[in-house]
Amino acid sequence: MKFVTVRYQEQEAPGVLTKDDHGVFLFRQILGDKAPVSVLDLIRKEDAELIETIKDYLDNPAQDPYLLDQVQLLAPITKPFRNIICLGLNYQDHADELEKSFAKDNPTPKAPIYFGKMATEIIGPGAIIDLQGQVTNAIDYEVEVVAVIGKKGKNIPAEEAYQHIFGYTIMNDLSARDLQAAHTQWLRGKSLDTFTAMGPSIVHRELIEHPLELDLSCRVNNETRQNSNTRNFIFDLPYVISDFSKGFTLEPGDMIATGTPSGVGMAYDPPKYLHKGDEVICKVQGLGELRNRLGE
Repeated sequence: MKFVTVRYQEQEAPGVLTKDDHGVFLFRQILGDKAPVSVLDLIRKEDAELIETIKDYLDNPAQDPYLLDQVQLLAPITKPFRNIICLGLNYQDHADELEKSFAKDNPTPKAPIYFGKMATEIIGPGAIIDLQGQVTNAIDYEVEVVAVIGKKGKNIPAEEAYQHIFGYTIMNDLSARDLQAAHTQWLRGKSLDTFTAMGPSIVHRELIEHPLELDLSCRVNNETRQNSNTRNFIFDLPYVISDFSKGFTLEPGDMIATGTPSGVGMAYDPPKYLHKGDEVICKVQGLGELRNRLGE
């Protein structure tokens, strides 16, 4: 199952892609008056019967789906209920390329580097990224796999971590490098409006093999900048979920961005930051492709 949010007739509506990915069934088609009002609402209900009902409907639909050219795909979760949990320097090659800047004196983290990313609204496939020229001149890209928590938990054992995941999506963790450097902490440089792009769907964990070994890449226009696999995590996802949940309750709908591999713009000499009109294409095996263009 691939869960999406679409704009149809000027309204946001949650749904699930057809098995061939060519159309979408809205939750209200499947569940009627019991339909969750958003994908986040579905996740936070922790209702296994609802998930099974949706799964069964895909096998035996009672109505025709909406074709994708009839709707606009948005981020699967447009408004997170709290900050996105992010990992910095979680690929060794990325830590190595930043050893003279953000990874100075910490080339191989001995513990996960956590930070928060705020997003008033997450943008989806095809949405325009604001250049934010009044505050930054150094916009960078970062392809990441995001794990969406689906089961509440605290002090979660690593061997049970995957049971707490609802599914996965792609994120472009856009970053203002000059603001990151100026403020030392990364929150400000990571949290400008339109600097969180996500989608095209949340792929349910049943469709993904564990442990995660997903190819991921990022292209800017026609140039491949990043190319790796999640098997190269320094701290794998079970470890991260177990570690972060020590003394802290993870809630359904929490999102954990697992870090980015080498090839970010700031690591080139000279740096290859994003400019007006650039198209950024983030791709992850099994999760699809996320395209966004730099606007004004």
